[in-house]
Amino acid sequence: MFIHYSNRIPIRKLAGTALVALSFGACSPSIDAGSQTNPIVGPPVTNNSTPYTICLTELAKNPGLNRPTFAVGNITDKTGKRAYDAANDSTEVTQGTSEMVISAFYKTRQVNLAERLDPRIALSEQQLVQTNMIKRPIGEPDVAPAHFLVLGAVTELNYNIHSGGERLFVAGVGASRRAAVINVGLDLRLIDMKSLGTVYVTSLQKQIVGVEYETGIFRFFGDQFVEFDSGKVRNEPLQLGVRSVVELAVYQILTEGLGLPAIPYEGCQPGGEYPDKLDEANSNEEET
Repeated sequence: MFIHYSNRIPIRKLAGTALVALSFGACSPSIDAGSQTNPIVGPPVTNNSTPYTICLTELAKNPGLNRPTFAVGNITDKTGKRAYDAANDSTEVTQGTSEMVISAFYKTRQVNLAERLDPRIALSEQQLVQTNMIKRPIGEPDVAPAHFLVLGAVTELNYNIHSGGERLFVAGVGASRRAAVINVGLDLRLIDMKSLGTVYVTSLQKQIVGVEYETGIFRFFGDQFVEFDSGKVRNEPLQLGVRSVVELAVYQILTEGLGLPAIPYEGCQPGGEYPDKLDEANSNEEET
């Protein structure tokens, strides 16, 4: 809320306004540096699902018996987009895409996962055993070979694909709406570790929408101009968009790349409507 006063307001009125503001401030609780402050607790923790999680959890209803072993490499951010401001210098896109891919494969229960992304701790453990610094009995290492390797990158982040809005004010009363669309793209490839041949490639993109609403009232009360604004902004999370394309890409790798039976949901295909079973996906994850 913004309240603006003209320069013609008498000093007495300004003093009265200041006293009113101070009285509101006096109503706020003071901070006692010697007491424990209870933190604000928001919504509870939930499963990190997307509209495409149902496609993966449906595959998990019939776990594979002779499951191939998959290794996931470093799925890099190649968009080159960074955010710069006074308090922030970071990439725009998540740097955890590899972990998203691993999580997506695990949800399907159709593959074994071999750790190749960060084996440093496991290798250090073996070195400590070999140098006799760890004296407990241990068997000979038996690392399972990976049949397939998944590599790729987040390759696109395009801003302002489409933006626009409406604004109407009549006699100091009105509202406005603004919307913008961006998109994110992902390219993954499946590599046969025996031949080092690329056996499947998927390239997906998702558009991400943000909408801002605002209403306002503007009035003169005598020689005072008062403005009241109210609004809200709803943005589809960018990183949720990345996770969405990751999950659909993993589903494609298993069904189109490896030939597993596809799930009969239109939303499990690019361009289809969402499966609209997000709650079911959450419950399935909890059960598994």
